[in-house]
This record gives sequence, structure tokens and C-alpha cells, in this order.
Amino acid sequence: MDMKRVCEEYYQTVYGYLITITGGNYDLAEELTQETFYRAIKNAKQFREECKMSTWLCQIAKYTFYQHLDKKNRRKEVSMDAAVEVAMEQQIEREYISNEQKLLIYKKIQKMESPTKDVLMLRLSGELSFKEIGEILGKTENWARVTFYRGKQVLGKELDKDE
Repeated sequence: MDMKRVCEEYYQTVYGYLITITGGNYDLAEELTQETFYRAIKNAKQFREECKMSTWLCQIAKYTFYQHLDKKNRRKEVSMDAAVEVAMEQQIEREYISNEQKLLIYKKIQKMESPTKDVLMLRLSGELSFKEIGEILGKTENWARVTFYRGKQVLGKELDKDE
């Protein structure tokens, strides 16, 4: 297995995944991405190709993140009841805001023209790669990337209007 190629090919996928689970903490996501690939290289012989490489790497990233949280949380002493209460309040608030934002985003996407709308929906809802999107729509991977990027720009401008 060519680990250099694996790192180059899947770096953005793992980094994006970690940005999501760290709540947008780019510095932490960068640090954890590096640790993830270090662990992947160290344990490359354990990959048995029973799943996609990206799935395996994201699993390593998830456990790396959990270990980071464990280390971080060991340093603080907070009553369990207080921690659970705060976590539940924050989770409920985040879910409500997240759902409201998703709803607004999907409404804006539905008003867009095809194929931009199709690319955005496949990428965001289907979580498909640009290569897969290109194959589905009979276009190239690069076309899917460019269409997504341009659609994202338009969507950002539309969302900015509402704020």
C-alpha cells in the first residue's frame, strides 16, 4: 500500500470530517488529521480492505478525536450532573440551530437551477465524492468540483442576504 498516495488522496476527506466533529476548530482538526495519518501509517498492515479506505481513516480519526476529548476532560473536575445538564442544553440548542440552518440551506438549494442544484444535493445529502457525482451526472470529477464550488458561492451570497 502506497501510504504517500493514501495521505495525498484522503487528506481533505479526513480533515473535513474532523472539522465537522470538532465543531469547526480548524487548528484541532489539523492536529488530529496529522495524528490520524501517523496512526494509519503505523498500522497500515491492519487494513484488510473490508471497507473503503476513507471509512477506515475516518474511524481512526474518530477514535483519535475521542482520545483527545478523554485527555482534555481528565484535566477538569466537574460534577457529572452539571456536565450532563450543560451538554444537553448545548446539544438541544445546537440541534435546533443546525436544523433551522439546514432547512434554510435546502430551501435555497431547491430554488437553484440544475445541474448546480443536483451537484449540491448529491454532495451535501448523499455525501458523495466529486468523482461519484461526475459519474452519476455523466460529467468529469473536475466538472463536479467546479459546479459545487460555484453553487456554494451562490448559496453563500443568498444566505448572506437573509442575515
